[in-house]
Order: sequence, then C-alpha cells, then structure tokens
Amino acid sequence: MSRSLIGRLRVPLPPADAFVLFTAIGEREWVHGWEPRFPRPVGDDTEPGSVFVTDDHGGSTVWVVTARDRPWLISYARVTPGDRAGTVTVRLAPAGEEGEHSDVEVAYELTALTPEAEHDLRRFAEGYAAFLASWERDIAAYLSKRPGG
Repeated sequence: MSRSLIGRLRVPLPPADAFVLFTAIGEREWVHGWEPRFPRPVGDDTEPGSVFVTDDHGGSTVWVVTARDRPWLISYARVTPGDRAGTVTVRLAPAGEEGEHSDVEVAYELTALTPEAEHDLRRFAEGYAAFLASWERDIAAYLSKRPGG
C-alpha cells in the first residue's frame, strides 16, 4: 500500500526565516522529542546527501536530504525498517501582503514495507490534516516564546 499526502500550513515568517524550521536541526526547536543524530558530522544539515537518524515509537528512521533550494524547498528520503519508506518534500512560498508569512506545502509519499505496516500508514493518512495542523500550532507556540515573538 502506498499513499500520497499533501497538506498546507501557514508560518508567520517569510520563507528565508521559516526554512530552517523544516531542517533536521531546526525542527528540534519546535518538535517535542525530535533529536536527530548524525552518523557523520555535517557542516550544513540541509546539504543533499546529509544523513541523520531519528527514534520514534520504538523504531529508528533513517533520513537523507535529497534536494534543497533554500529557502523554497527541502526534500528528504526516509526509511523506517519494517514499517514504511518514502519521501517528504517541504515547499515554501511567500504569503501575506508583503510576503511576511510563508505558505508551506508538505508532501509525504509513503509505502508500507510489510502488511502489518499498512494499518499504521492508513491511520497516518487519515490523520494527516490534523498532523499538519499540530505543526502549525507548535510552530506558532515556539515563535511566540522567542525574544521579540
């Protein structure tokens, strides 16, 4: 089973400032429990070919940056052995009268790797809109706590 999921959120920063929120290191600031580990040191976590690993729900996911066009796009390949594999692409566009916000499109292309993983993928797809709404809330909460936020 495969799923193509596309959703949108708005971030109250222009793309040049919002881009970092969707990087391996930047997500640490607003995603609870997000702790990427880099098997090799990287100077730029957005450099295509950069690899990092995250742990969640008892398993590890390997991520590879596949494309970057700062500040408009970042794309990752992701594999959680025994669960699912695919890509995540984040696209940013200026929004608001003076481009002071970003409209962010998040596209997941995922394939279940086992019959058992199909149920979890189906559940993820059903909750995708709420998942991205939580991103928008969590980013807004993080930004409101920053100096000048």
